[in-house]
Amino acid sequence: MNFADDIPQASKHSQAAFELMEKHGIPATPENHCVWYAYVAERNQDLKKALDTLISNNQSFTPDKNLEIYQQYFDNSAAGEAVQNTSAKIQANVKEVMSAISEASDGAENYGNVLETQAGGLSENSSVEEMKAFVQTMMKETNAMVQQNKQLQGQLEKSSEEIDGLRKDLETVQHEALTDGLTEIANRKKFDIAMQDAGAQAMETGEPLCLFMTDIDHFKKFNDTFGHQTGDQVLRLVASVLRKTITGDGVPARYGGEEFGVVLPNTELSDAVHLAEQVRVAVASKRMRKKQSGDDLGNITVSIGVSLYRPGEALADLIKRADDGLYYAKNAGRNQVIPETKLSNAAE
Repeated sequence: MNFADDIPQASKHSQAAFELMEKHGIPATPENHCVWYAYVAERNQDLKKALDTLISNNQSFTPDKNLEIYQQYFDNSAAGEAVQNTSAKIQANVKEVMSAISEASDGAENYGNVLETQAGGLSENSSVEEMKAFVQTMMKETNAMVQQNKQLQGQLEKSSEEIDGLRKDLETVQHEALTDGLTEIANRKKFDIAMQDAGAQAMETGEPLCLFMTDIDHFKKFNDTFGHQTGDQVLRLVASVLRKTITGDGVPARYGGEEFGVVLPNTELSDAVHLAEQVRVAVASKRMRKKQSGDDLGNITVSIGVSLYRPGEALADLIKRADDGLYYAKNAGRNQVIPETKLSNAAE
């Protein structure tokens, strides 16, 4: 990533990044330095918010967590390599098809020349032997043309199958690039894309757009008490509830850590609040059990903030109001849904 810093700025940011990595016990690898340099330089507000949240919740920066952060904000190598490989295969495939078509075209031209030459040698006075020779030549050249066309048809069918396979490969790569590996719902990148698309649609059509942000209550305590594997189980449970509850054009996504965002195009605030309440109730009704031992770990709850898009506003403002509602819910006792209208009333 190019931050366009001059030498004194770069030196200052780099030193601060190393100090933070040492403070949090993070190895000074190039990938980790890239992340923390960006954090210090404050050029990526989403990254800064994510790291600030982890720091404030005293989250451990494990090797897996460091890799997850780097891949989420900087590393597109896996998807890029897959796209490059697929592109090379498509180019090779097209080259083969074009070669086969060229050969078929040359064959057709030659076939026409032979027919024209042979036909030009016939007349009313041609003998039977000359006629028989012409017919034999016609049959020979026609059979050759049929065989060549069969080869071309086979090449085109093979090419079609290969291109269909490549298309599916690209769809898989795209899906994986936009899917959170742990919860199997949309990741932060997909959330950002969905927000941009929904915001543009709302501006164009005037249809309402809502967002709700969801955070798992006491997640750090849950993690510390029962371990990260159980914490992952909790994240998957909440994601599963979101996936089953949010239908149609809605996009549930893992926003970062234990926070989820749900983009709701063509949705009024009252309907968004109703959906958020369905999610809250569904999560609270689940009882967690430890997979290995079957021990009952009790219920988990979520706090949710809901906001409505105001035409022309920055999408960051929409997210902030939903986040404000989320934190209001946390401070008011957790396990509740707070729409932005309640924030307005509280401020009056």
